[in-house]
Amino acid sequence: MEKFQNKFRNGTARAPFWDYAWDAAYFITICTHDRKCWFGDVLKGKIVLSEIGEIVNQEWIKTFDMRPDMNLKMGEFVVMPNHFHAIIRIGPNEYNSVCRTPNHCGPASNTMNQFGPQSKKLPSIIRGFKTAVTKDARIINPDFKWQMRYHDHIIRNEKSYHRITKYILDNPGKWGGDGI
Repeated sequence: MEKFQNKFRNGTARAPFWDYAWDAAYFITICTHDRKCWFGDVLKGKIVLSEIGEIVNQEWIKTFDMRPDMNLKMGEFVVMPNHFHAIIRIGPNEYNSVCRTPNHCGPASNTMNQFGPQSKKLPSIIRGFKTAVTKDARIINPDFKWQMRYHDHIIRNEKSYHRITKYILDNPGKWGGDGI
């Protein structure tokens, strides 16, 4: 394990071979700290959102309006009692593509994910979302916290996209208390 300023630190959970600004669909899962059920409850297979759960829902929807320059597309998402699942697509945009001719566009670089600023990439989207939710949630309950990290999965084909969509839609019906 690496040390920074003589302290141990965890390595990145992001794929080192991938630039998270690239045109792709991503499946994300974000959990609350200690998996505390801040967002509501599941009753008869349906999620009933709390006031904080409603904030999560609204902030996710706002995410797409706030970043028109990134060409984001909203896939299925669900706010669960202690976590959040979503599919987000980052489309071609000025930050991730270079057009050599009108019919030939490609990645802006072959650069893979690197430690440093993550502006106009998936981590900046998640950071902004978590910050907005936290700000409003702490007005309701000052103890609200997210888990520090989040899980992401790069969706590579239609079959995987449909399988993950089904998982998200079925999640409330499979809720067993604290699982994701």
